[in-house]
Amino acid sequence: VVAVKKPEGLPPRAAPAEYSGHEQAGDITIAGEFLGHSLPTGSGILKSEDFVAVEAAVFGPPNARATISPDYFTLRINGKKAMPAQPFELVASSIKDPDWAPPDADPAKSKTSLGGVSTGNDPNSGPPPAPRIPPELKRANEQKVRKTQMLEGDRLLPIAGMLFFRYGGQEKGVHQVELLYNGPAGKAKVVLQ
Repeated sequence: VVAVKKPEGLPPRAAPAEYSGHEQAGDITIAGEFLGHSLPTGSGILKSEDFVAVEAAVFGPPNARATISPDYFTLRINGKKAMPAQPFELVASSIKDPDWAPPDADPAKSKTSLGGVSTGNDPNSGPPPAPRIPPELKRANEQKVRKTQMLEGDRLLPIAGMLFFRYGGQEKGVHQVELLYNGPAGKAKVVLQ
């Protein structure tokens, strides 16, 4: 028996109306939800300070197929120039787990002495370096987000997945968000916020 690997991605919601915005493009419907700097995974929410995410979905008639590519999507925030979707590989290095805390440092080991003079309380020594997330945890978090990305290629509809856009601004300053689709099915402007 050969196991068939199921594509990853996100399961689409039941209907386009379950997203904050949706719009027709030819025979398909583009739907989406702006998630800001949050990157939901099946086991929690991760963050990125440098990118924002949109949960996007493509719906069509029964048994319809469509060619899907992040290249067909751009995002316009607050009426400014539209930003192209970015490949997951660019997003990976900025993924952070807001719930991760470094192991408590042993206070006895945090002070060093040079020639009998303790440097642990030296105000000129600067802050200690930020703790680094263990590489195995970093890889696990990257894999969780990778599994949510929008799948490319000729796909059976409906399909859903995350699209990523470079945006380092704060979410509280975001007042208007439009997901723009320009692909083989036509064009659509989906107002998400």
